[in-house]
Amino acid sequence: MNRVVHFEIHAADPERTSQFYRDVFGWRINEWVIPGVVMPQENRYWVVDTGSPEVRGIDGGMVVRRGAAPVEGQAVNAFVCTIGVASVDESLEKVLAAGGTVAVPKMPIPGVGWLAYFKDLEGNIVGLMQDDR
Repeated sequence: MNRVVHFEIHAADPERTSQFYRDVFGWRINEWVIPGVVMPQENRYWVVDTGSPEVRGIDGGMVVRRGAAPVEGQAVNAFVCTIGVASVDESLEKVLAAGGTVAVPKMPIPGVGWLAYFKDLEGNIVGLMQDDR
């Protein structure tokens, strides 16, 4: 079966957005540097490591946003990723503390768990899923 193996977050301010995801999820995010090569601003890339040697995650990257940020209230027009968390409530607290906002409050998904969506500092929408059958 085909599965998602990589994601990318678009950000006007990748350093600030990297810190947001470090604070909320503890992800390791580092700029990809090629020795001896100076990357133009628009080609800079950050590697996002979401897992550990014991529990692999789907890793990704962060790129410089090349267009306008999402407008408040517009319909979703992107591929939204949902992150499995131990507690939606605790994760939303971290999102708010790091400057993000709640896009869709916590709701039950019968037979599955709890789901909520937040917006990061760049207006990107991200899901949170807590298993609770």
